[in-house]
Amino acid sequence: MNFDLTQEETLIRQTVRDFAEQQVAPGAKDRDEQSEFSFDLMQQMGELGFFGLPFSEEWGGSGAGTVSYAIAVEEISRVDASLGLGFAAHVSLGCSPIYFFGTDEQKRQYLTRAIAGTYLAAFGLTEPGAGSDAGGTQTFAEKVGEEWVINGEKCFITNAGHAGYIVATARTSRDHRRISAFIIPQGTPGVSVRCAYNKLGMRSSETCEIHFDNVRVPQNYLLGEEGKGLHQFLDILDGGRISIGALGVGVAQAALDASLAYATERRQFGRPIGDFQAIQFKIADMAMEVELARTMVLKAAWLKDQHRPYAKEAAMGKLFASEAAMRASNQAVQIYGGAGYMKDYPVERYLRDAKLLEIGEGTSEIQRLVIARQMGLAGR
Repeated sequence: MNFDLTQEETLIRQTVRDFAEQQVAPGAKDRDEQSEFSFDLMQQMGELGFFGLPFSEEWGGSGAGTVSYAIAVEEISRVDASLGLGFAAHVSLGCSPIYFFGTDEQKRQYLTRAIAGTYLAAFGLTEPGAGSDAGGTQTFAEKVGEEWVINGEKCFITNAGHAGYIVATARTSRDHRRISAFIIPQGTPGVSVRCAYNKLGMRSSETCEIHFDNVRVPQNYLLGEEGKGLHQFLDILDGGRISIGALGVGVAQAALDASLAYATERRQFGRPIGDFQAIQFKIADMAMEVELARTMVLKAAWLKDQHRPYAKEAAMGKLFASEAAMRASNQAVQIYGGAGYMKDYPVERYLRDAKLLEIGEGTSEIQRLVIARQMGLAGR
């Protein structure tokens, strides 16, 4: 058993870290305060090949694999979780459906430009009445001649404002929960996108609502088989959980780094607060959980790269890493004390950002259900 990164993975980590520290970190605070999404940074990531890490060279990727991709998401998220979220959503949710289920023509037309960063890709699953119950989708697609006519709405959709296409789920039967997936190009008549949510955290990520009003797309814009959309996206979500787990590791690592630095600088009672056991125990617990979370996420990524079952491990990694990020950022605020409650320091941002990780890409409660069912416990 070897826990060392390969030479390629080490080089990728350093490349992404340099970009994150030099290009992303300097503006992270201002982007958060102004709720400013940086499409420019996302495009730079595409140009540098970050979006292509898990995809084959045939479609513009590098074939580096899921482990390399998870490392990259962690490094970006360590300095800006909002940008890390945009990165993860674009690759895992926007690009992956076409990569795994699209035809060669669909890949040529849409995937290659998304991997290159020409535009972003969005994943339209969540609706006002269909969150954890993804099967409760009410958006409807009716076949009329050689076209599909789509009506409905989606909410909380990442990257939709700059997406070249949206992969959206819709029911294709009024009598049954038969759900299919469609590629809907941005600019298609009847598609309206509004990105105006006022969020607690992840404020510089782009989060939008989408409305489909008699949207007509050709028959060949169906993604995969009709009626298989829900099963396709459950598979996609398994992979997406690895990237959200990596995002959680990045936030937790940032909270740990900030706490360790502050503990050596801040003095009380004539000594650095890091001399006190109360602070030492907090930092020790944070370090332990960061290490555990990273190992769990990378194991799930490794299993995926080996084409072995990984759904349980992905859910475990996402669950533990997201909750570890929440605990670490909460303790970081506590270590900073009154200063941690102020926007002069980044730890309050880490805490606000971390909360989404327990909700998005399947809540912590849903992750526990996934794990239990993977262990053979039937749900009711």
